[in-house]
Amino acid sequence: MLQLFFHAWERRLASITKDRVVRPFEWGLDWIPDEGRDAAAVPVDVIDRYVSGVMADTDAFFTPPPTADYTLTSAADGDLLTFPSAFTTPHESNNTVRCRYFRPRRDAIEKGSTKAAVLVMPQWNSDAGGHVGLCKLLAWNGMSALRLSLPYHDDRMPPELHRADYIVSANVMRTLQVCRQAVLDARRAIAWLKLQGYERIGILGTSLGSCLALLTAAHEPLVDAEALNHISPYFADVVWRGLSTAHVRAGLNGHVELDLLRSIWQPISPRGYLERLRNRKTLLVYARYDLTFPVDLSEELVQAFKDLGIPHEVAVLRCGHYSTGKAPFKFVDGYILTRFLKHALNADPRT
Repeated sequence: MLQLFFHAWERRLASITKDRVVRPFEWGLDWIPDEGRDAAAVPVDVIDRYVSGVMADTDAFFTPPPTADYTLTSAADGDLLTFPSAFTTPHESNNTVRCRYFRPRRDAIEKGSTKAAVLVMPQWNSDAGGHVGLCKLLAWNGMSALRLSLPYHDDRMPPELHRADYIVSANVMRTLQVCRQAVLDARRAIAWLKLQGYERIGILGTSLGSCLALLTAAHEPLVDAEALNHISPYFADVVWRGLSTAHVRAGLNGHVELDLLRSIWQPISPRGYLERLRNRKTLLVYARYDLTFPVDLSEELVQAFKDLGIPHEVAVLRCGHYSTGKAPFKFVDGYILTRFLKHALNADPRT
């Protein structure tokens, strides 16, 4: 009965959005560096060689060069941090990273205990206000919060888009490279937090942001703890099966099968990086009635952590993906995420 109720609610909430576009399938070879490639080469072969090279050294793929070009502008509701993205795309508006910075309440500052910060990576198609309430909750609990706008989101979105289609779409190599861009952006944001003197740094990601947060934590040694909100071992499987990505699947149909797509998107799939997380404190959160991140995928990732003996905590929400953002579940989720990070980063102002 509960499953029927939540699945119906999830479909109803998903149907509210009317501007999803089925975009044509593209290999996206123009998103691969051209190193004397034969113009007549078979696209699948070109991509396979490129992905094999990436997987041979993912640190090189996900490590940005350092920058000192950070600008912090004061604002009443979360200061604005901007800096150049380490990955340049054809859309100028997307090449400047934008973050909102929330500092802890004054009494925590006065007690000198605010040495912890959290980078927050919202969900796909989050608007500029998404996760601001969660950032304020983190700050109220003694942790600074830096909310990163994902590539092609809110002010980074070019005029021709109404949704952040270019980060997840039927253009397979663009999807891979723009997700990579998000990780590069996250690592530059974390470098800025370190420059501010933070001694303990966490990362919190939701949905697509959860996948990107795990990739970041797996490659960024400054991350001490990760809270992953909605989880899957494979990027391709969520796109292939998820309720929210049915329009992306429609563009892929007839051009690529799941096994090949999973291989192409290896670099942005969490499953291959779990061994890198042994020294991170990890919280895995999933929703029992999720149709966007199918529950069996979430449970498969949890089981992989168990099988590999990687320390982690698990929380299961008694709702679905979209309904996580509705009362009372959003309050439960926020409490679980904040409590974990507060303890993992030792950020309690009373200590």
